[in-house]
Amino acid sequence: MEDKKCELCHNAKPSIKRSKNGQAVCVKCFNEAFEEEIHQTIKAWNMFAAGDTVAVAVSGGKDSTVLIHTLNLLNKKYGYGVNLHLLSVDEGICGYRDKSLATVYKNKDTYNLPLTILSFKDLYGYTVDEIVKAHGMESCCTHCGVLRRQAFDRGAKLVKATRVATGHNADDTAETVLMNMIRGDAIRMEKTACAVTEGGEGMCARCRPLLYCYEKEIVLYAHYNDLVFFSTECPYNLMAFRGNLRKIMKDLERIDPSSVLNILCSGTKAVLKEKAKTSKKMLCEKCGFASSNKLCKTCTILEKFNKGKPEVIMTCSHAC
Repeated sequence: MEDKKCELCHNAKPSIKRSKNGQAVCVKCFNEAFEEEIHQTIKAWNMFAAGDTVAVAVSGGKDSTVLIHTLNLLNKKYGYGVNLHLLSVDEGICGYRDKSLATVYKNKDTYNLPLTILSFKDLYGYTVDEIVKAHGMESCCTHCGVLRRQAFDRGAKLVKATRVATGHNADDTAETVLMNMIRGDAIRMEKTACAVTEGGEGMCARCRPLLYCYEKEIVLYAHYNDLVFFSTECPYNLMAFRGNLRKIMKDLERIDPSSVLNILCSGTKAVLKEKAKTSKKMLCEKCGFASSNKLCKTCTILEKFNKGKPEVIMTCSHAC
């Protein structure tokens, strides 16, 4: 019986069966196909223009590490002509974020890219650990997510970025589509699954080059390219509603691997019978960042935390 060969080069022995399409491929062809698919996503969505400063949101995890590696590689290979600037946020989670930032510093040196780190403590006057200690675990992940999003907006403005690139993958996005479906949040459905979302007034657009990449394949790519990343889960993540959806998605993927992309694409194609009116984007009266109300969610959360305490004046952190 003849040995099986890679379905792309028809030469080498296959090492991987791809989650996305079931192809049995060798490591070399897998790496090339993975990189080319990211390039095609960037091209199809017109993510970058020559001269752009792209703030790459990095945490030290597998997704952002693969994002740095592939953007750096593709920028040189295809001549995008963009300037990459690493941007990280320290939420103040002892034993977790401090260790993941050590990986971020290693990547900064590996790719010789500028790095800017902003901290919740400097920006908002609180760390996540302090928020949990004072207010408990309830809505911890929601609060953290809101504060992180604005922190990246602040960081992008600080480094004069024209784009923010994040490491959201297909699994992440499918989970978010499901979450919006369960919550009945149809307005966000289509926006959730887009590879490019425009920022609010004065804010730059956000891009997701890894949008169509499966989490499993991101891990494999990191492994086969000897990329260094931090793999420990956030200690507060165990209480998040998203964790339940992640389990559902993994069960669905075991039954039918195409379910991840099918759910993702259903979010992109979602059409409402009666187009819901979205809130008009404006600038927050207090901090001046994007909002759909007079006060943005960040300032609303901080008002809740600041009751009976001196007001926090939000500032930016440091660049490396």
